[in-house]
Amino acid sequence: MTTFKSFIAGEWVESSTGEYAENRNPADTRDLIGLFPKGDARDVQRAVESAKKGFALWKNIPAPARGDVLRRVGDILVRRKDEIADLMTREMGKPIAETKGDVQEGIDTAYYAATEGRRLFGHTVPSELRNKWAMSFRRPIGVAGIITPFNFPLAIPTWKIFPALLCGNAVVFKPASDVPHTGHVLVEILLDAGLPPEVVQLVHGPGRVGNAIVDHPDVALVSFTGSTEIGSKIGETCGRMHKRLSLEMGGKNAMIVLDDADLDLALDGVLWGAFGTTGQRCTATSRLIVQEGVHDAFVKMLVDRAAKLKLGDGRKKGTDVGPMVNEPSRKNVETYVQIGKGEGATLALGGKQATGGELDHGYFYQPTIFTNVKAGSRLEQEEIFGPVLSVTKVKDAAEAFTVNNDVMYGLSSSVYTRDVNIAFQALQQLDNGITYINAPTIGAEAHLPFGGVKATGNGHREGGWEVYEFFSETKVGYIDYSGALQRAQIDNY
Repeated sequence: MTTFKSFIAGEWVESSTGEYAENRNPADTRDLIGLFPKGDARDVQRAVESAKKGFALWKNIPAPARGDVLRRVGDILVRRKDEIADLMTREMGKPIAETKGDVQEGIDTAYYAATEGRRLFGHTVPSELRNKWAMSFRRPIGVAGIITPFNFPLAIPTWKIFPALLCGNAVVFKPASDVPHTGHVLVEILLDAGLPPEVVQLVHGPGRVGNAIVDHPDVALVSFTGSTEIGSKIGETCGRMHKRLSLEMGGKNAMIVLDDADLDLALDGVLWGAFGTTGQRCTATSRLIVQEGVHDAFVKMLVDRAAKLKLGDGRKKGTDVGPMVNEPSRKNVETYVQIGKGEGATLALGGKQATGGELDHGYFYQPTIFTNVKAGSRLEQEEIFGPVLSVTKVKDAAEAFTVNNDVMYGLSSSVYTRDVNIAFQALQQLDNGITYINAPTIGAEAHLPFGGVKATGNGHREGGWEVYEFFSETKVGYIDYSGALQRAQIDNY
């Protein structure tokens, strides 16, 4: 067993509280990974003070040179991919194939960020006056607070930290309490790649650490991924304190299967979308909307295949579905199963804690499918964040689009159809930040913007080129070499 530390002011240090939390393998709770600090506001205060010094240094490093550091981070991640995937599965539970994909997202994000060091474009435009130059350029903002969830322990922190650093900001990073080891290793890699120590701070701990980061007056911008409830509270604080804020929150994503769909392809898609990462994704396929002509046949195919999914330790060969991340998450799923039954939905598969053999030592739950789920019911409307799929029957594409849109969230959606006209109608009409055609609701790529509408977010995007606009601000410069006072619109018009 190892006792870990936070990284503050250029040193690995114990928490001000002297308290530690156990980090255990959710597939086998007998496996203790280590003890991690339970920090508090005092640790955040020291971290922010150090990050301000780091920002003063880092903002003056040319952006291409900042990119070189992130390129080296990518190289280290490539070399250590298998090792990091293994420790991530041990800590979080999802199968090795998925955690390797998680690391690969970090690699892709690192290399993309490195190239953006030479592409922080501004604009040069004509002035309306003679002998005057007009332009804009990007500049860093300050100390960025980064608060990340458990389900993508490496990928999501890299989506935020790498663009923040590339743009010249310093970072105070709080990983989710369920996955502190992966965040710890990421910071070690940043330092190994040559990042100046005070540019990144790692503060382990419970929610009070995140609260202290959000509340600190010297944290200029915050990027948060997590629940809509917590994100709303963060939004209230940041609005009052005039902080820049990016929120990526809940989802209730629907996959639509129309009568002309390739049902075998759709079956593969919904199994991966609903039960990959044990349903613990903001983009998980938690709703299945099926046109009545193929509904019965497709549901039978789905139940038959889902019943054959193998649950177990994600580090063992043949495992399809890992555990829930912790016991409260499993109990939350149990609560929604009872809600679904109470609402009159038909339990077609699962609905119980998975037990027997090694499963008794982890937080396992059976892949669960409800049919006859009514649009507007709690089971159909509320985010569950677990292996529960709700199936709703519709008459046609128009009704499917209406059902898709009638939830408070708007992250991801997908449509399976051979009709190109319907495909383009879906892209236009579905109220989601992302829509897939003939693919499940998951599968975002690092070089495109990621995020949603309505209660899913606040308009900003992770990934792609747009995230660099969030982590930098526009400065406009005018150079007048006329030798006279020119009063813009007053003199020109």
